[in-house]
Amino acid sequence: MTALAYREEHWTSAENLQLYCRIYDTPARGVRHAPRALTVLCLPGLTRNSRDFEALAPHLAARYRVICPDLRGRGRSARDPKWQNYHPGTYLTDLQRLLEALDLERVAIVGTSLGGLLGMLLGAAAAQRVAGLVLNDIGPEVDPRGLDRIRSYTGMLPPVRSWDEAVKQLRIVYGNAWPDLSDETWSMLVHRSYRADAAGVPVLDCDPRIGDALRAAPAAAAGLWPLFARLHAIPMLVIHGARSDILNEGTLERMQREKPDLERVTVVNRGHVPLLDEPEALAAIDRFLARLRP
Repeated sequence: MTALAYREEHWTSAENLQLYCRIYDTPARGVRHAPRALTVLCLPGLTRNSRDFEALAPHLAARYRVICPDLRGRGRSARDPKWQNYHPGTYLTDLQRLLEALDLERVAIVGTSLGGLLGMLLGAAAAQRVAGLVLNDIGPEVDPRGLDRIRSYTGMLPPVRSWDEAVKQLRIVYGNAWPDLSDETWSMLVHRSYRADAAGVPVLDCDPRIGDALRAAPAAAAGLWPLFARLHAIPMLVIHGARSDILNEGTLERMQREKPDLERVTVVNRGHVPLLDEPEALAAIDRFLARLRP
């Protein structure tokens, strides 16, 4: 797929941190965005960044304006000198400031993992601003198996000395989730996860202290079910990795019971998380967004 050009923008946090986002708003040749066309806000996972949407964003930008931010401490956004600020409440405030900075009254959200949790939080805080919500392998309850796995390595991976070593490290972390990827795809994915330092050596493109914040956070025994109940009026699509250890079948079934109009699709040979370039994921997202009102 040929990537469409994006613009780079910055906004500031309440503490004056410089935060970064990509904006894909140039439609494909021969296609025009409708007046007041839907804006899609793509939110990445815990240690991820805007580059995770390098396949999805150009695909959607033929019809919608697409915004892909880096949360604080990730990618090109500033790292927070106070690691205790790496928590959902802070991210939610940052995103609300982004919507104000870009004058976005209403958005559809595609949220991967943590990004999906933030989408739910934004929908609960301001339902009128969320036209629809796509949850990529996340729900109001997180399987403890997956959470323990993520806690065990976030911010604790040893440094690598080359891009080949970075690929090997990425395979160790995500090999069970993405068992059928080609060498070429792994090479592409490593450049979404690492960035070359001044010496050309790859380093993970996130603040390792995000792991400290994760491990310090208290476990929410009841999950976010009360919050989920407040999202009844927001159209919702759940994309589920068949091999996921974060979103289990029991949670997915309860979500369906509590929100009967919830749409869902399972992506085979994917764990946590689907990459959102899979044909079934793209088709489901296209159908879902096409039914939303700007």
